[in-house]
Amino acid sequence: MTPVSRAIDLNADLGEGFGHWRMGDDDAMLDIVTSANVACGFHAGDPDIMATTFARAKEKRVAVGAHVAFPDLAGFGRRALPMNAREIERAVAYQLGAAQALAVLSGHRITHVKAHGALANIAERDADVANAIARAVGGVDSSLALLAIALSEQTRAGERAGLRVVNEIFADRAYMDDGRLQPRSQEGAIIEDIERACARVGDMLANGGLRTVSGKLLPTAIDSICVHGDAPLAVEMARRLRGSLEREGWKLRAFAGA
Repeated sequence: MTPVSRAIDLNADLGEGFGHWRMGDDDAMLDIVTSANVACGFHAGDPDIMATTFARAKEKRVAVGAHVAFPDLAGFGRRALPMNAREIERAVAYQLGAAQALAVLSGHRITHVKAHGALANIAERDADVANAIARAVGGVDSSLALLAIALSEQTRAGERAGLRVVNEIFADRAYMDDGRLQPRSQEGAIIEDIERACARVGDMLANGGLRTVSGKLLPTAIDSICVHGDAPLAVEMARRLRGSLEREGWKLRAFAGA
């Protein structure tokens, strides 16, 4: 199957340090990706890291978004917290406001919002949580795009809220047959083999769908590909994936512009 569009976005989750502690090589990733999702202080990040990341992204013409999460620094946002939908809506709005302020201060602008970790995983299947995130985005700035897990409640919530929905697939995560991400606790959920990751992304783009662990294809639009910036081989995977995509005729371009 020939892709409808030959332009694709490559994104990574960045700014995930705290204080003097750093996670990943953001400078190297910003030379490769076209969009960056910047931690807003709840699972990682702080005002200095956020401002620095936004400024460097602007220099490198990389679009930036708010990477919102549960307030869980100790657990890196990967633990589900007992928050109701209203609390989640306000927490997302709070983080988005901080990101917008620091982006403007740094000479850049927020173009999208993406949920992180446990918040994203719950919103993948829970309509109430997905709707809370979408309401927060629409309530703060309806011009922002929602970078959402493909074939999830996130995408449906974004559409109901009238937001621009950007369908995201993961280069380094496995999918189950119901279209959900395989839990990180299960063997094989994290794909560390770079050649395999590049091949499966090419396959999903060429065939227009998610490829599951059993080989099943689940049709979906694909607008952006994520490489997790905290993985040990993140930079090398992103670099080789970008090269593979360009060789296949894809133009790497931010979905929202930088």
